[in-house]
Amino acid sequence: MSASIFLAQLLGPMFVVLGIALLSKPQMFQTVLQGFIGSATLLYLAGFFGLLGGMALVLTHNVWVADWRLIITLIGWVTLVRALISIFQPQWIVGAGTAILKQRGIFFGAAVLNLIVGLILSYFGYTA
Repeated sequence: MSASIFLAQLLGPMFVVLGIALLSKPQMFQTVLQGFIGSATLLYLAGFFGLLGGMALVLTHNVWVADWRLIITLIGWVTLVRALISIFQPQWIVGAGTAILKQRGIFFGAAVLNLIVGLILSYFGYTA
């Protein structure tokens, strides 16, 4: 099994579940986000674990091609950059989280984006 197929099978359902959860329980995610941006410990831990996951994705799947595999590569790089920001500039994450809490529609948009990415990855991961 190629790394692309494995990662699509791993990430696809995860993004689908996250999208469905965001649609069905937006208030819970708002509460979680409030707690997250209010905790320096959680910000650092998210940065640490995001760095670990982002590095793992980038090291195993740095594939810059114009097809569905690019989604996995971009997830790895975005995760890595966000982790570095969480570690070195946590106030940026707090600012973004505060702005997100003021725009409740962002949760719906995030849910739809997660569902689309998850369905695309699941399709290619499980039909290849």
